[in-house]
Amino acid sequence: MGGDAIATYLGVTRRQVYRLVYDEIIPSFKLGGTVAARKSSLTTWMQDLERK
Repeated sequence: MGGDAIATYLGVTRRQVYRLVYDEIIPSFKLGGTVAARKSSLTTWMQDLERK
């Protein structure tokens, strides 16, 4: 949960995470005022990208 945790998992910067969230590219949701994403959703999203 949080931009830093998502950035670490994806191997990108926190700024890139917020851009991906803003542009609705990665599966995410807000929990209070915090950006959150499930690892399983991010993993599925990455696997779908690899198939293209």
